[in-house]
Amino acid sequence: MYLKLLFIFIVLFNLGIHSCSQPVEKIDSNKETKMDKKKKHNKSNDEWKKILTPVQFMVTRQNGTERPFSGKYDHFFERGVYKCICCGSELFESNTKFNSGCGWPSFYDMKDNKNMILIKDHSIGMSRVEVRCAHCDAHLGHVFEDGPKPTGLRYCINSVSLKFEADTLENDGSGLK
Repeated sequence: MYLKLLFIFIVLFNLGIHSCSQPVEKIDSNKETKMDKKKKHNKSNDEWKKILTPVQFMVTRQNGTERPFSGKYDHFFERGVYKCICCGSELFESNTKFNSGCGWPSFYDMKDNKNMILIKDHSIGMSRVEVRCAHCDAHLGHVFEDGPKPTGLRYCINSVSLKFEADTLENDGSGLK
């Protein structure tokens, strides 16, 4: 029984990791613009550790990844804006969120390209494009070219790197709360 559970865990873990490891060749990682350096939130690791939970620190400050299907925003579809957990910069609108099945919140477009930077990432033996907050340099996740129209992109973002601010407007009948 133990071996069977171990096998199932290994298979699910590998599916989660590989679903966010599709090769990206057409994304221009130089397209996004950085904010002025003087506007960045420069804090020491000790300061960040006082503000963030251990998992938030590991993901945003140490380029970690939360476990797939464990984040609170993976299957969360309320109306509002997703912001950087570290500095509050607006990153994604809820109307660009979709269920990709990869185990992490997915968006097909960013709210404002001045709030994010894209960086070529060749870690763990693969070529990807990392998504970082332009204001505080927090690691958010990665972007892949297997998303829906109109962009064809899938921003695969760690839930712990986000905080959600609900829209105060009444439900407009779109199916979102």
